[in-house]
Amino acid sequence: MTGAPAGWCGRHHGQLTVGGIPVQRLAARVGGTPFFAYDRELVSRRVGAVRAALPAEIELSYAVKANPMPALLHHMSGLVDGLDVASALEMRHALDTPTPACKVSFAGPGKTADELSAAVAAGVTVELESEREVARVRSTSEALGLPARVALRVNPDFTVRGSGMRLGGGPQQFGIDSERIPAVLASLAGAGLDFQGFHVFAGSQNLRADSICEAQRSTIELILGFADAAPGPVRYVNIGGGFGIPYSGKDQPLDLGPIGENLAKLLDVLIRPNLPAATIVLELGRYLVGEAGVYITRVVDRKESRGKTFVVVDGGLHHQLAASGNFGQVIRRNYPIAVANRVDDPTVETVSVVGCLCTPLDLLGADVALPAVAVGDLIVMFQAGAYGLTASPTAFLSHPAPAEVLV
Repeated sequence: MTGAPAGWCGRHHGQLTVGGIPVQRLAARVGGTPFFAYDRELVSRRVGAVRAALPAEIELSYAVKANPMPALLHHMSGLVDGLDVASALEMRHALDTPTPACKVSFAGPGKTADELSAAVAAGVTVELESEREVARVRSTSEALGLPARVALRVNPDFTVRGSGMRLGGGPQQFGIDSERIPAVLASLAGAGLDFQGFHVFAGSQNLRADSICEAQRSTIELILGFADAAPGPVRYVNIGGGFGIPYSGKDQPLDLGPIGENLAKLLDVLIRPNLPAATIVLELGRYLVGEAGVYITRVVDRKESRGKTFVVVDGGLHHQLAASGNFGQVIRRNYPIAVANRVDDPTVETVSVVGCLCTPLDLLGADVALPAVAVGDLIVMFQAGAYGLTASPTAFLSHPAPAEVLV
């Protein structure tokens, strides 16, 4: 995909704008390139679209790992019902927002003793990923004299078709195998823990509404099979998310309509009759912020090598690893890319956009059709609002870290 996706319609005298500000002006504001820019209006608009598609009683949680930038997190906290974190630092940032601690959940394997202690003391919901973690949080709870808020993360016995990355089904480091859940629930009786419910997250980056609907049905049916054995009423069910965004011209945007209709039916037929006390939580990260961000980097050189043109920029995979294809892609595909200061110019050449690192893996765009690219031009990579800076090896080759700005 070449050029700006449909959501990016801002122009100012041939320049891309973010939040109404031309990219050249943004570059000056942040002190140069490379940098990430996130459009708060696009974030708000996306959350609003999700809210409109879902039944009103479904709560929306933001997966902080998608983009933990503090300013963005504060903005997001005013739009969603809860925040899901995966480390102590993410938890501290989440607790610095107006979001109540009881609406913060802490997931992920390998939580340290200090992390568990901080989470229990703060009153966030600890999503338990193993039987050993159950025992550890029980000991932590006893030592602090506080009943830890806990939920069991379940590794389901099903997989989700169409997911870019599978996080459930088969052997997994995530969650407790579903067949072991009844025994774990029995061990919670009289354990002094504040049992909340369950979390099931089976896959990510899915553009198929039918697959997501099927996974949600299977998730609710799975949880219903555990409900009677729970040590108390099920008050919390996190059904995960996994909503994908289009990264290439072959991708079709996810249709939210069938998902909302499916959840409404599940509420009427299965959830309200059988789990009357449960809050149903949909957890989204990439889908809420991914399309609201861009990565801007400047051309510092261009060269010809045996009939191929390379455009060399001052950024690279150390800031935007996923765009290089090294963050879980099976087949590398170009992210949407354009010349930010010439967005209205016609395409006249095919080039490969490469970064400044000493590795052939540092490829941001392979054989991209662009306007005539000159040294000093700004290259923009779209769909950069999620799993960008903090999912990249920023220390590699010791280049300066890029700025981030929310506009």
